[in-house]
Amino acid sequence: MIDRYVFLAILIALVVTWVPRVLPFVLTKGKSLPPLALKFLRFLPLSIIFALTLSSVVDERVGNFPRFLPIETLALFPTFFVVLKTKNILLAVVVGVAVTAGLRFLSGF
Repeated sequence: MIDRYVFLAILIALVVTWVPRVLPFVLTKGKSLPPLALKFLRFLPLSIIFALTLSSVVDERVGNFPRFLPIETLALFPTFFVVLKTKNILLAVVVGVAVTAGLRFLSGF
């Protein structure tokens, strides 16, 4: 039988992760946002993708300068090429993973 403490922790984690993702949709349903807010929101997907991409190709350690990971950085070029040509994010992810795996295999990691 599951412990009540663990069950309560899981429920709290569910609420904490679910509310910030769903609440904005609930609050703005049927309402129009000001033009300044819409202009700001247009840049969010690009900013999020850039932050995720940069965090995956840069190795940061306390006390050292950040450095680019060579294999992951090389995999960016074909991935971005696929995104620019096809505008298909799923295909770009598949290409990025495949190129990274191929480069790691060829380099002996």
